[in-house]
Amino acid sequence: MIYIIDFGSQTTHLIARRLKELGSKIEIFEPDGVMSKIKKNPPQGIILSGGPSSVYEKGAPTLDKKIFNLNIPILGICYGMQLTAKLLGGEVVSGKKEYGPATLELSTINDQLLTKLPEQFTVWMSHGDEVLSMPESFEILGSTKHVPYAFVRNKKKKIYGVQFHPEVEHTQNGLMIFQNFLKICNVTLVKSKINTDEIIEKIKDQVGDSYVIGAVSGGVDSTVAGALTARAIGKRFLPIYVDTGLMREGTADQVKRIFTNFHTQPIVINAVGETLQKIRGIVNPEKKRKVIGMLFIEIFEREMKKFIKSGKNVKFLLQGTIYSDVIESKGTKNASKIKSHHNVGGLPKNMKLQLLEPLREFYKDEVRTIGGQLGLPDEFIHKQTFPGPGYAVRIRGAVTKERLAKAKKADGIILEELAHANLLQHVFMSFPVMTGAQSTAVKGDGRFFGEVIALRIVESKDIMTSTWARLPYDVLQKISSRIVNEVEGISRVVYDISTKPPATMEWE
Repeated sequence: MIYIIDFGSQTTHLIARRLKELGSKIEIFEPDGVMSKIKKNPPQGIILSGGPSSVYEKGAPTLDKKIFNLNIPILGICYGMQLTAKLLGGEVVSGKKEYGPATLELSTINDQLLTKLPEQFTVWMSHGDEVLSMPESFEILGSTKHVPYAFVRNKKKKIYGVQFHPEVEHTQNGLMIFQNFLKICNVTLVKSKINTDEIIEKIKDQVGDSYVIGAVSGGVDSTVAGALTARAIGKRFLPIYVDTGLMREGTADQVKRIFTNFHTQPIVINAVGETLQKIRGIVNPEKKRKVIGMLFIEIFEREMKKFIKSGKNVKFLLQGTIYSDVIESKGTKNASKIKSHHNVGGLPKNMKLQLLEPLREFYKDEVRTIGGQLGLPDEFIHKQTFPGPGYAVRIRGAVTKERLAKAKKADGIILEELAHANLLQHVFMSFPVMTGAQSTAVKGDGRFFGEVIALRIVESKDIMTSTWARLPYDVLQKISSRIVNEVEGISRVVYDISTKPPATMEWE
C-alpha cells in the first residue's frame, strides 16, 4: 500500500492512477491527521503531492515532520518536495516560476530510483516556488537549466524529491520513476483493468427502481455515461439532448444515431432562442458557464415534472462528468479553482434531481476505453472533445448570433482542412477562438479593421497536460487563408503554441 498525501494538486488523482496502472494499491489522504493513520496502519511508501500553495504563506498545508523519521520511503513531488526541504531545514524561495517542458540532466545513475532512466530527458514543470538549498544529507540527482535541485535524495532515509511532475503524460520516463519507487518500497504489484460490469452494477445499486434523465451532449463523456446507464436500467433511462445552438453542426443527429444502438430514442429540446437570451451581453466566462449550467438544470427539471405526471418515478440526472472537470472546479480541499465546469461548479445548490456521475473518477482516455468495451464505434470514441457550453466559451466577450455563426464557419473550415490533410485523427482537439481583439488588414487594396481568430490545436491524452500540435506550415497556411477569405469580418489568424500548463485547453 502507498499513501498519497494530497496538498491540493491538480494531478494528485493522476499520481494514484499511475500507481494503480502499475499494480499498486493506494489511498489518498489530506495532510490533516494523516500521522495517526500512518501509525495505525503503516504504508510501504508515501508520496507527497504538489499543490497550489507556497510553503511560506499563511495557512499553507503542512505535515508533522516526524513523518520523515518513520523509516518509510518518501517521494515529494513539487510542493511535496518544497515542504520536505522547509521542514527539514532547507530553504525555499518564492516567485521562481516555471511552466511546461524542461530538460532534466541526471548527475548520477547510481540510485535504485534512477534504474533504466536515460541521462537526459524531458520533464514537465509547474511551480511558483523553488528550493534554494536542500537540508543536510540531501544530494542532487538531477538538474535543469533553471532548477539546480530538480531531483534530490537523502540516501540513508530513502527520501526523494522531484521539482517536476512524473505523473503527467508529457514527462518522459515518469512511469519508470514510479515503478522504481515501488520497488524501493517492496510493493507487490497486481495489475487490474477497468471493469465495465462493476460500473454498471454500481449504477443499478444507486438508481434502484427509479428513472434517470440523461444529459447527453453528443460528446464522448456523456454518451459513454449514457450507454452505461442504458445497459444498467434499460427503458428507465431517458436521454435528453438540449439543442442550445452552441454545439457543432449535426450533433443532434449524431446523438440520435448513437442511442438507437442502445434501443433508446433521445428527446431533443430546442432551446436555441432561450439560451442566446440567457447569455445575452454576458462577457465573464465563469458567469457564462454558470448561466448555461443552470439553464440545463431548469430544462431537465421541467422535463422531470412531465415524466412524473406520466407516472415515471424520475429521481436522477445523469451527467458525463469526468475527473478533469472535477479537479479544475476545485475538487479537493487544498486545490485551486481553475474554472467552474458547467456540470460541476455551474450547478444550482437546490436541485430537485440527484446526480448520477458514473465516470467522475475516470480520465478522458479511460472513458474512451470504457466506450470501446461497450461496443461504441471507433470513430465516435476518438472524436474530438467539445465543451458542454460549446462555442459560448470559445467566443471571448458577448455571444451574438453573428459571432456564433462566424465561430461555426471557422470551426468547419479547420475540421475540413485537417481531414483533407489526414491529420484530424492525430489531434486531440482543434477549434477557433473569437478573441475580441481587432487588427488591421488589407482586403481588395483597401484598409480593413476586423476581429482576430486564434487557432488552438493540441495533442493530449487525459486533458491534464497538453502541447500544441506541430502541424505542417502549408496546412496552417490553408486554414488561415480560408478563414480570412471565407469568414466575414475576420482580419487575421494567429496560432496558439501554449502548453498546458501554464495555459488551459480552452481560452475561457
